[in-house]
Amino acid sequence: QGAQSAQSQAIGSSTGGTGNASGATGAGSGGAGGGGGGSTGGTVITATGTAIQNLDPVFVSTMAFGHSTRPQSNTVTTGLTAIAFNSQNFSNAIQKSWLTGTTASLGWNMTGVISNNPLNDINPSRSGNFQLQVSQRLLQGFGIAVNNRNIRIAKNNMKVSALQFQLQLITTVSAIQNLYWDLVSYNEDLKVKQQALALAQKLYEDNKKQVEIGTLAPIEIVSAQAQVARRQQELLQSETVLLQQETILKNALSRTGVLSPSIADARIVPMDSIKLPPKEAVRPLKDLFEEAMTTRPDLEQTRINIENSKIGLKGSRSQLLPSLDVTMSVQNNGLAGTGNMLPLPHTGQPVPNRVDPFFVGNYGRVLGQLFRRNFPDYSFGFQLNIPIRNRSALADMTLDTLSLRQAELQQQKQLNQLRVDINNSVIALQQARARFDAAAQERILQEQTLDAEQKKYALGASMVFFVIQYQRDLAQAQANEVAALGS
Repeated sequence: QGAQSAQSQAIGSSTGGTGNASGATGAGSGGAGGGGGGSTGGTVITATGTAIQNLDPVFVSTMAFGHSTRPQSNTVTTGLTAIAFNSQNFSNAIQKSWLTGTTASLGWNMTGVISNNPLNDINPSRSGNFQLQVSQRLLQGFGIAVNNRNIRIAKNNMKVSALQFQLQLITTVSAIQNLYWDLVSYNEDLKVKQQALALAQKLYEDNKKQVEIGTLAPIEIVSAQAQVARRQQELLQSETVLLQQETILKNALSRTGVLSPSIADARIVPMDSIKLPPKEAVRPLKDLFEEAMTTRPDLEQTRINIENSKIGLKGSRSQLLPSLDVTMSVQNNGLAGTGNMLPLPHTGQPVPNRVDPFFVGNYGRVLGQLFRRNFPDYSFGFQLNIPIRNRSALADMTLDTLSLRQAELQQQKQLNQLRVDINNSVIALQQARARFDAAAQERILQEQTLDAEQKKYALGASMVFFVIQYQRDLAQAQANEVAALGS
C-alpha cells in the first residue's frame, strides 16, 4: 500500500486535492479477496499425492570393520566351541532417478573375512560383487506429468513472484503519482486562498479609507476585518496541508526521507498544472475489460494458481492407483583368497589344501572374476501393492479438488469484480466531468455576482455584509472547482 495523502491530516475540509494516493488505481483492486488491495500469492507445495523420488544422483560409500563370535552346539565337525570372524567391508554405490518413474543403482562391494575355522578351504577369503538394479513404476507414480509436478509448480511460483513485484511496482508508482497530483491540487488551492485573502484585504482597506473620510460607519471595518481573519485562517490551513503533502512525498521518493537535512529543508515546486481535456475519449467497456484481462497481474496470478492446483491434482489421482513396480537386477560375483593353514584341534595338522588355483589370489583376482563375469546372477520380477480403502489418498484427492474449485470460484469472483470496477470507473469519470463543469459554471456566476455587488456597493446601493457574503461564496466556488479538477 502506498503512502496516504495529507488531506486526512488537514484541519477542516476546505482544501483541494483528490486524497486518493493510498493505492494503485485499479491494479490493487479485486485481489485474493475480490475486494481491493489484496494480491494472490503462489501455491504452496504440500506433501499430497504420490511420493516424488530424488532426481539428483546420490553417491554412498561405506566402510565397516567387525568382529563376531558364534558359539557352536556341535563340536564334532570343527572341534571348536566357538567360531570367530574378523571382517572388513567396503561398499560404494550410486543411485539416480528419472521423471519417468525409473530408478537405477550401481553398487560395488568388497568383503574380507578371517576366521578361526580350520575346515574352511579359503581362509582368509575375499569376495566382491558388482550389482545393477533397475526399477520402474507402472501405475502409481508413472509418467513425467506426475513426477515433475513440483518442478512445474516451482517455475510457476517464480512467475507469481515476478507478478507480485510488478503489482507492487504498479501500486508504488500509482501512489506516488497520486501524491504528486494531490500536491499540484493543494498548490492550486493555496492560490485560491491567497486570492480570497487579497479580496478580503482589499475590502478591508477600502472600508478603512471610507471610515476615515466619514462616508462609512466604523462598524463596517470590524466585519471586513473579521473576514480577513477568516481568510487568513483558511490560508494557514491550506499551507499546512501543502507542507504536509511535501513531507509525505519527499519521504516516499527518498531512501533516507526527511532524515536528510538537505531533503527536509527542500521545497517541492510542481511544474505541472491539472489540465482538463475538451472531451474524454471513453473506450467501450468490452475493450477495457479485455485489456484488463491481459494486463492485470493479479488476474494472471489467479490463473497460475489454478494451473498449479491442476498440476498438483495429477499427483493425488496417481496416489489412488495400485503400486506396480517391475524390477531387474544383474550381479557379478567373485571370490579369492589363500588356503587355510589352521591345524585341526584333534590332529594338530591342517586340512590338506583342496583350493582351486582359480580362487587363489587377492582383491585383484576378485576384480578379474567380476569383469569377466564368471559368476553372474540375474533376477526379474514384479511387485504389486494394492491399498485397501486408501482413505488417505481419497482425502488428499478431495482436498485438492475442493481447492481447485475454490480457486476457480475465486477467479470468477475477480472477473465479476473487475467488471464492476470498470463500470464504476467509467461512471466516476463521467460524474467527475459533470461535477467540474458544474463547479466551473458556479465559479463564473459567483464572479459575476460579486462584481455586480461590488459595483452596487461602490454606488452606495448595497451593504458590506452582502459583499463579504459573495466573496465567501466565490472563494468556496473556486475551492470546489479546484477539488473537482483534482478528482
